Amino acid sequence: MKLSIEQFAQLKSFCIQEMGFLDMGAAKAEFMEPEARQLEAWLESGIHGKMAYMANHFELRTDPTKLVPGAKTVISLLYNYYTSTVQLDASAPKLSMYAYGRDYHKVIKKKLKLILQWMNEHVGEVAGRGFVDSAPVMERDWARRAGLGWMGKHTLLINQRAGSYFFLAELIVDVEIDTIQEQVPDHCGTCTRCIDACPTLAISKNGYHLDASKCISYLTIELKEDIPAAYQDSLEQWMFGCDICQAVCPWNRFSTPHEEDAFKPKDELMSKDKESWQALTEEEFDDLFMGSPVKRAGFQKLKQNIKFAMNEETNPD
Repeated sequence: MKLSIEQFAQLKSFCIQEMGFLDMGAAKAEFMEPEARQLEAWLESGIHGKMAYMANHFELRTDPTKLVPGAKTVISLLYNYYTSTVQLDASAPKLSMYAYGRDYHKVIKKKLKLILQWMNEHVGEVAGRGFVDSAPVMERDWARRAGLGWMGKHTLLINQRAGSYFFLAELIVDVEIDTIQEQVPDHCGTCTRCIDACPTLAISKNGYHLDASKCISYLTIELKEDIPAAYQDSLEQWMFGCDICQAVCPWNRFSTPHEEDAFKPKDELMSKDKESWQALTEEEFDDLFMGSPVKRAGFQKLKQNIKFAMNEETNPD
């Protein structure tokens, strides 16, 4: 089965107008060359830290036809999570914006199921699977192939109309799409703001290459053991994730607040001051972060992060 240009336009309209996605594009499902070689080199360099899972299922990660038998197309989607709401206490430990609301995996996965349902009702019998950062899928690269943006120097996808504060999702389906997606050229130019702003020097001096083992998001989420002493004083108040490289990016002047109720932060989360974060109990943690991506870190990890995030204030020289 092949979707016509008209059917593709109708599908895109449904994804954006009815499901609330920022944008949608598609690319042919095939082995990813040269991305596979780039991933291989990155893994061999060892800078993925303790994320051993990144080296697992290499063939599935680089070839969607092995992940989803019969796959013909990878549909990529962007879902906005930007908000102008900020934590009231500027001295408090900080959460990455994406973690303000409910777990995005569940919220977006429901929407992908509805899109597949729509395709079956309006296009014909379609088989496929939806993914939201939950399987060996090279999301950024598929979105780039689908014409949704380019890889910035901080290695995140940047969209000219929306910046970079969005989640990536995919539908890998067994239908062809009769349209060609033009890839977006790099528009970072000579800008080095993300490189200059990273407190742990995780981004290489020329950009486009990330040492994940130094990234604050990795240190505060993925790393299950103690944060290395070399970085304990460099968290700049981040207790879960980090938005520094996005906050300084000029393209995010185009970001607009999302309209997703599930991503709206709780008032008690945004109003919590430094002292109450430092005194956080496990019971409070469970209540405050019920259904939140922050649960992934766990109470003990978050408490450790808070200790290091507040190091400068709590342990002055």
